[in-house]
Amino acid sequence: MSDRPILLEFEKPLADLESRIDQIRQLALENQVDVSDQIQQLEQRAEQLRREIFSSLGAMQRMQIARHPRRPSTLDYIQAMTEEWMELHGDRRGCDDPALIGGVARLGSHAVVIMGHQKGRDTKDNMARNFGMASPGGYRKALRLMEHADRFGMPIVTLIDTPGAYPGVAAEELGQGEAIAANLRLMFGLGVPVVCTVIGEGGSGGALGIGVGNHLMMFEHSVYTVATPEACAAILWRDAGKAAKAAEALKITATDLLHMGVIDEILPEPLGGAHRAPLEAAVSLKSGIIRQLDRLSQRTADELQADRYAKFRRMGVFMETVADV
Repeated sequence: MSDRPILLEFEKPLADLESRIDQIRQLALENQVDVSDQIQQLEQRAEQLRREIFSSLGAMQRMQIARHPRRPSTLDYIQAMTEEWMELHGDRRGCDDPALIGGVARLGSHAVVIMGHQKGRDTKDNMARNFGMASPGGYRKALRLMEHADRFGMPIVTLIDTPGAYPGVAAEELGQGEAIAANLRLMFGLGVPVVCTVIGEGGSGGALGIGVGNHLMMFEHSVYTVATPEACAAILWRDAGKAAKAAEALKITATDLLHMGVIDEILPEPLGGAHRAPLEAAVSLKSGIIRQLDRLSQRTADELQADRYAKFRRMGVFMETVADV
């Protein structure tokens, strides 16, 4: 893969400034001229511009970061965070879906079962991973791993990064809806801690199929939505070009969802997004997960089940007031 950066549209003014800095540095080197003061000023301006851009992103711009081809994947985080890792394959019904991976690992002092959606790095890899869209076999593999964790008293860690469950005819024939529903039912009854994190794109039931936990976190520039903005725009306005308008209306950002009580915590990302400094992002994720595992491991199975039930019962509750006539 080329090391050349992949620029998003809103990053181009910053890229132009950084390119100008590189040109001045190269010219100074060739002509043996000291322009360190000018370069320092330009670098300070670039840093200020970067902060301005990434502190005022819209919902669709955050969606673009969440979908960035070089954003760290589930396997990237597992390899960076865990001291030991063994991937487990298959749903024991004849399928091993590469779009949803999982296994046993050691995370700090905790032996855990960890699983998540796995996207590819390039077109060939994405085709093999089905762009992170799991089939019924993937969710049944997750179900098997969660039952394993519950049987042996191991906490469960899930990493969510999918545009949604695979919507193909074959998936429907194999019971896509039933597979996700079975996972939801199981996760509410688990007697072990469950910590979920949206690391990129959390889409629809495909995300929720491994998203029922005691604590739900999102990375700063990740998104979590009932439908993609493009699909929402096509349904409501019959125009996918209005995706940016749909993204704002859907309230898909971490800030919106924390305010509404859908998620419990926002994990900070390196300036410019997790793809700019993957190891720094992994440190943030690892510390967040371990902190919650330390806290939740003190609770009994009944307390953990009651906590998950209460958490989801609170979502969508509202009060109606009757105006005085």
